[in-house]
Amino acid sequence: MLLTLIRSHFCKTKVVAEYERAVIFRLGRVVGGAKGPGLFFLWPCIDEMNKVDLRTVAFDVPPQEILTKDSVTVSVDAVVYYRIFDPIMSVCNVDNAFRSAQLLSATTLRNVLGTKLMSELLTERDSIAHSMQQLLDTATDPWGIKVERVEIKDVRLPVQLQRAMAAEAEATREARAKVVAAEGEQNASRALKEAADVIMESPAAMQLRYLQTLGMISAERNSTIIFPLPIDMMQAFMKK
Repeated sequence: MLLTLIRSHFCKTKVVAEYERAVIFRLGRVVGGAKGPGLFFLWPCIDEMNKVDLRTVAFDVPPQEILTKDSVTVSVDAVVYYRIFDPIMSVCNVDNAFRSAQLLSATTLRNVLGTKLMSELLTERDSIAHSMQQLLDTATDPWGIKVERVEIKDVRLPVQLQRAMAAEAEATREARAKVVAAEGEQNASRALKEAADVIMESPAAMQLRYLQTLGMISAERNSTIIFPLPIDMMQAFMKK
């Protein structure tokens, strides 16, 4: 009891939260493993404690000017999610784990995207982000850091390139529309030819089509109606 009172009087008290761990150095040596959560007593001038947050942390990678494989300059930024899985390694093996992870992420982003074509940056974001996540996770493992996820936020293209891509897309749409229209005309012509063949084989079908046309004209309430005469009725007059 007396020892506890003396220790509480002369020692400093530190509290470690549930999501934190304490790495305690005594005369420069790590005392045991990572401790916590709870209350700890530290000897003045002898013990030093570093708190390590074990929660998942997200940080933004600033926009990086990158020259792609096809010599196009783009600006790309990303988000990296990581957590510390070994508090002692994160304190002893690297000076500033958070800052080091930020710098490494920016460098990895430039290195990975520099090997990609511009079209791949726009269409393969998920695979690029997965490649970055694997590279960062391998590089930060000795620091006690686990990179959980990487997301490519935005790819900014030069204004001139945006205009060129918009013009190319518009030309592609116009060409596709012309192809569709030509296919429609071809199908319509084929249908008309088949209908003409059927009418030529049956004179009665020609008369029925003639009566159908008269019915369509009369339904439109026009003041002037022109009745076309079949060619076979005019052949007798043409011979005379």
